[in-house]
Amino acid sequence: MDLQGIFAGCTAKELLLEEPMAKHTSFRIGGPADMLAQPGNEAELAELLKRAAHHAVPVTLVGNGSNLLVRDKGIRGLVIKLSNLFSSITVDGNVLTFGSGISLAMASKKAASLSLSGLEFAVGIPGTIGGAVYMNAGAYDGEMAKVVTSVQVMDRQGQSSQLKADELDFSYRHTALQNSGLIVTSVTVSLQPGEAESIKAKMDDFSQRRIAKQPLELPSAGSMFKRPVGYFAGTLIEQTGLKGYTVGGAQVSTKHAGFVVNVGGATAKDVLQLIRDVQDRVLAVQGVQLEPEVLVLGEE
Repeated sequence: MDLQGIFAGCTAKELLLEEPMAKHTSFRIGGPADMLAQPGNEAELAELLKRAAHHAVPVTLVGNGSNLLVRDKGIRGLVIKLSNLFSSITVDGNVLTFGSGISLAMASKKAASLSLSGLEFAVGIPGTIGGAVYMNAGAYDGEMAKVVTSVQVMDRQGQSSQLKADELDFSYRHTALQNSGLIVTSVTVSLQPGEAESIKAKMDDFSQRRIAKQPLELPSAGSMFKRPVGYFAGTLIEQTGLKGYTVGGAQVSTKHAGFVVNVGGATAKDVLQLIRDVQDRVLAVQGVQLEPEVLVLGEE
């Protein structure tokens, strides 16, 4: 497939061939994308999608790669990276609309600057707000489901539409967007007026807790496993004696057992084997089945 020919003349400024996905994931792991594009606006995104659909080119969407493991042979077809490109912010009283590529930290700080409460939980979560809605990201008793009122989406033929919150089927780390093929281009949230000092204090507290407890000094994809009902994944893993367990360059963090970190040269194969080992051991010892939270893409 001649991707260079198919996408020749596209208005999207960055079209990279054989681009290592390790450069675009927080895990610093992943083989090459056949082509990676970074559109700067909805028109450029629509053009890429229409050309891909016309030529039957597989399309994979990523944000800033913070909750992502790309397999070692990479991703076939076109990868479209949305992070830091859809970066508009509009304010209408206590209702804010963010371009989907804006980081959660930036969105949280923007709300705080307007003395609006509801996004404090998001200040330390890596990733974009579009990706956060897709996964219904949350922390410290907050989650996107509690603040989102609507999202603007684009289908794989480049057509835009709006979905209301009640159409998104929010649940724990789940929305109807998953496996829908729809691409989030903007997110609208409704927040509550608050006291600026109180909002800042809460955000500072959440940030300090993350620094103290999480292995932020090493590449990872955030929490590796979803929280089982009635348990904490990290506690189960630690109680099973797996803190520090290592496969190749992948390790169960010695700081927080709920994280898998890249201690140097880890491959996706290492991480996937470690995940299976942890699942097997925890199930055998604790009787609990752990389910990965991280999205796995690409060819083995």
